[in-house]
Amino acid sequence: MNSIIRADGSPKFAMVSILAGAVVNTILDPVFIFVFRWGMMGAAMAAINNMLKKYGALDLIFGQAQYAQIPMAVVGIVMKFFQIIISIVVGLAAGCIPIVGFNMGAGKKSRVRELFTKLLLAEAAVGAVGFLFAECFPRQLISIFGSANESVYYTDFAVKAFRMYLCLIILACVNKACFIFLQAMGKAVESTALSMIREVVFGVGFALLLPVFFGLDGVLLSMPVSDMLTFLVALVLICNTYKELNKTGEAAL
Repeated sequence: MNSIIRADGSPKFAMVSILAGAVVNTILDPVFIFVFRWGMMGAAMAAINNMLKKYGALDLIFGQAQYAQIPMAVVGIVMKFFQIIISIVVGLAAGCIPIVGFNMGAGKKSRVRELFTKLLLAEAAVGAVGFLFAECFPRQLISIFGSANESVYYTDFAVKAFRMYLCLIILACVNKACFIFLQAMGKAVESTALSMIREVVFGVGFALLLPVFFGLDGVLLSMPVSDMLTFLVALVLICNTYKELNKTGEAAL
């Protein structure tokens, strides 16, 4: 299923393929971002959908007409589950915004530090639950969203998609919490930069790059790779934030 059939192995063909992907992505980005109002996540979805169509057509199985819609249908289901988990994450983080604002204004940075720790732990726990469901019960999740009686190719790809695409969902949850908490602390520049790095630089970049080498598996790998690298950047910001809050607390004493 992972084998790729290429119409031509020449550099010219590869260049045309990459150029075509870039053109389609350029068109779809503003549609998903502004028309559907999905924000920067829309840009990543426009890259992902483009790659699923392109490399699905080159796959031995999904290149066949009767199976051509499977990759997009499956990833759509995976993203629905991911959005459920992320909505919980966003809800927890958004609930901290007024508390952070009040305590920052009151100069009670130790409370902010304590809340930050609790939020990161809570978001990691939510991600852990999502991880367990995705890794241990992918078939049950597929049946919830229907299509339980689809072909074996559908089921096999769906199981792989859940397990591969969401293997680092814990980091995705922590990253999202970090975006929102930094913004609540008045660190709009850091929050926006981190969000853009995740959704545009890594999200779109790896969705375009990895499939060139790994086909459809590369599309599935684009999310965990993006989340891992974003977490490394977020970790620096998290450590700097703790240092800032600790120094402020010491000065207050």
